[in-house]
Formats: sequence, structure tokens, C-alpha cells
Amino acid sequence: MIKVVSFKICPFVQRVTAMLEAKNIPYEIQYISLSDKPQWFLDISPTGQVPLLVTESGTPLFESDAIVEYIDEVSAPLVTDTTAERRAVDRAWSYQATKHYLVQCSTMQSADGDKLLERSEKLNKSFARAEKQLGSGPYFHGDEIGNVDIAWLPLLHRAKLVEQHSGFDFFAEFPKVKDWQTAVLATGLAKKSVSEDFDEAFSNFYLAERTFLGRGGNFDEAPLPATSNSCCGSNSGGDSGDKAASSCC
Repeated sequence: MIKVVSFKICPFVQRVTAMLEAKNIPYEIQYISLSDKPQWFLDISPTGQVPLLVTESGTPLFESDAIVEYIDEVSAPLVTDTTAERRAVDRAWSYQATKHYLVQCSTMQSADGDKLLERSEKLNKSFARAEKQLGSGPYFHGDEIGNVDIAWLPLLHRAKLVEQHSGFDFFAEFPKVKDWQTAVLATGLAKKSVSEDFDEAFSNFYLAERTFLGRGGNFDEAPLPATSNSCCGSNSGGDSGDKAASSCC
């Protein structure tokens, strides 16, 4: 059976497990701490990052893009009527999601409202592109959920948790993306692709008192001093700020 090595709140891992869930591919999962990585993991992971997928033949695969491509090559496609051109377009739109995973991580960690809005501008540009591209739905390509939906799922899922906790809606100005979020989350893949205690682990890190969103997203609050934290709770580096933290996942 396929084995996935994971850190509980890593969006790159969720993309992989959501793909496996969408394709009904059985797998086992093992969680590790990024601040105390076991030697067996470091021995088989060239980068020391997750996700790591170990194939049934024992080959370790790393980098989420490569892993998702492998899963696609050994299983039936999610979208049945496809072409080489469409697959290429889908990879491009998937990249529009994955390159913003760490941007969202950084944004959710903002210590104050001004920083949240500043960092959200980068996300908004991507959301605006998706808003323009989306059709009548419910999914990116209509009635069939596909690779693009899976790639965007971690962003959509985390945005929903933030909204439920603080009332801040990343998609307030993007009604098509909002409807897309509703449809993708309604599949149940978000819940199936994370650990049972994901919501708690996510909230303990991104919605803690040290973050603006964790304190309820009150834009009238007095400014607080900045804190230093790494992305995704790895605690192996400084504040990721506006850059993608190399230690994340």
C-alpha cells in the first residue's frame, strides 16, 4: 500500500491526500514533527520536507507536483474527457494554487489587520484570476471534479476555517470562487484528506491569540508587536513574512 509521510497542517500534503481520496486509492499515513524529524525520514527524503510518498515498491517520492503527477500516471484521470492541451492548462491553474499555499500561510499568521490586508493583496490577485476563469460550476471544469479543484482545495479549506473562526472572508469579493469553495468542500474531500484533529491543530497555530485572525479579526484593535514564527508550525525558522519559508512542510 502507498504510504504518505505528513505534517498535520501542511497544505502540500493535503493536496496529495485529497487526490488519493478523490481517486479512491488506499493509502496509509504517518505524521511526523517538523521540529524533530526522525532519522528514518531524513534517510529517505532528499529535501527533509513533506509530503513524501513511498510507493508500493518502496520508492520514496518527494515534491508534491511530482507526487501528484505520479498518482495521475498510475490511476485513471478524474476528468474523463481530456486532451494534452487541457492537461497542460490544468497544470498551470494548479500551479496558481500551489504557489500561493505559503502566501496564505504567511497571511493567516499576520499579527495585525494592516499586515493581513497587505499580504492578502497577493492572494487576491490569484483569486481574481480564478474568478475570471470559473464558469457556471460547480467545479472548475463544470460537473466533474478534477486536478485543479484538488490543487485549490487546501486554500479553499483553510479560508473556510478562518471565516468560521474570525468572520474574515478571503473570498468576499469573489462570488464565483465562493460558490466553488462551497461545492468543493461539500464533496467531503477536505475532511477526508486531513487528520481527525486537523481543525484543532490548525487553530492552535494559525488562529492562536498571537495572530490577528485568532483574536477575531477586529480591525479596530490597537496594534501589537510583531512575533517571530515559522510557516506551518515547523518552528525551524523565523517569521516567514512575505516570503515562502523554505522550512515549511
